[in-house]
Amino acid sequence: DAGLNKYLFEMANIRDQNTWVHMNQPEKATAKAKDLVRMAVAKAAFVEPLHQVSLPIKKSLLVVGAGVAGMEAALTAAAQGVDVHLVEKTSHLGGIARHLNTTWQGEPVAEFLEGLAEKVLAHPSVTVHLGTRVARTSGSIGHFITTLAPEQGPDTPANAGASGRETTIEHGAAVIATGGMEYRPDEYLYGDHPDVLTHLDMDAAFRSHDFRIDKGRSFVFIQCVGSRDQAHPYCSRLCCTHSLKSAIALRKMDRRKRVYVIYRDIRSYGFREDLYKEARELGVLFIRYDLERMPALKKDSQGGLTLTLFDPVLQMPVTLSPDVVVLASGVVPADNKKLYEKFKVPVNSDGFLVEAHAKLRPVDFSSDGLFVAGLAHYPKPLEESISQARAAVARAMTILSRDSLMVGGIVATVEKEKCAVCLTCVRTCPYGIPFIHAEGYAQIEASECHGCGACVAECPGKAITLNHFTDRQIAAKTHALFEQPLETEEAAS
Repeated sequence: DAGLNKYLFEMANIRDQNTWVHMNQPEKATAKAKDLVRMAVAKAAFVEPLHQVSLPIKKSLLVVGAGVAGMEAALTAAAQGVDVHLVEKTSHLGGIARHLNTTWQGEPVAEFLEGLAEKVLAHPSVTVHLGTRVARTSGSIGHFITTLAPEQGPDTPANAGASGRETTIEHGAAVIATGGMEYRPDEYLYGDHPDVLTHLDMDAAFRSHDFRIDKGRSFVFIQCVGSRDQAHPYCSRLCCTHSLKSAIALRKMDRRKRVYVIYRDIRSYGFREDLYKEARELGVLFIRYDLERMPALKKDSQGGLTLTLFDPVLQMPVTLSPDVVVLASGVVPADNKKLYEKFKVPVNSDGFLVEAHAKLRPVDFSSDGLFVAGLAHYPKPLEESISQARAAVARAMTILSRDSLMVGGIVATVEKEKCAVCLTCVRTCPYGIPFIHAEGYAQIEASECHGCGACVAECPGKAITLNHFTDRQIAAKTHALFEQPLETEEAAS
């Protein structure tokens, strides 16, 4: 506060690192405290003042993906006075939610989507880019530069990119909300028999008053199709609730309809447990199966369906003749690998985006200024996508609400005379920050560097230095720890 450069400070933390952890060994704790103080003094002799620079923040937000999460993020940011660019590669707003009928609580999704889309299109601070993709992006927190280009594909709107030109926008932060999609099964005769449907097919049949729904007498729901298997080891979380909701609707439509749920585990968590209770009370029958004895679905001689499985309660095989079979197919990530590579955001083994920390930074990416929301992150119901979108904008506003950003300080710097352009730093950096300058040396932007030091440790030519943690400073601490100074030196000091 008095004006001393904050990087000239070096702390000997003898409370957290010593007193609190060695309460029963006071003599050893005292010796350790001396070591810590001696190491701090040794480093302090070589610390240097470091300086940060102020970068102006571009007060606009890029939202990629115009599903429920994307639209909610756009409106939340626009309501706080931020200009928003909402990018959607298809010709319509709404994403996968356009194929849903109601939430698990019975709220109509179509009406909600229509109102949300109208607000987005009418808001003066939201610019919607339909039929548009992210061609490339660069920059760092507070000032990204992203180029948008017309999306070429069967779902491209007729007026998309009418000029055929690319558009460049500047933004201070970005929310990635590219959504997910329903797994399209290749098991249980899906695609080979017209009476085998997925959940979204079933919702469409309800909307159109399909004769199979009205006239059908026997319905079977098979759970965990495309979830909790070797290809997709995760639970999609939505499927059990969706099956229960559809089963209840069928029984309420006509109590003579026989409805079966073939399940591995019912995961109707929280208040969704009431749906399970209601289904049981309405007469929906539940039969469990395991991976060792999977249900088998075949066509019969008349072109109908025959399902055989082992009932663990009855301890005997059971044969059903359903009119309609509904597969509770899971959620899979959309194929956006190239997009994620442009933003340098990580994905897990299943293809979903990975946050910086599940508890401490649940909507942030490791790269500052980038945030995640919706099904692109992991399978979640509609209300959780909305909550996460608002959380992502709240985090983005911690950046966009400021006029400038201080960058630099504890960052890696390159001595270009020593650089051999071996690309070690480029391959090592977990954030993809170093790049090769046109003049033939590695360059690290201070505004993007996280100061982790990975490139410094790996550089074979010692061309990279991490400020405030230089080799000279670390060596001084090591020397002070392992080599006691002479008595005369102590007396002189």
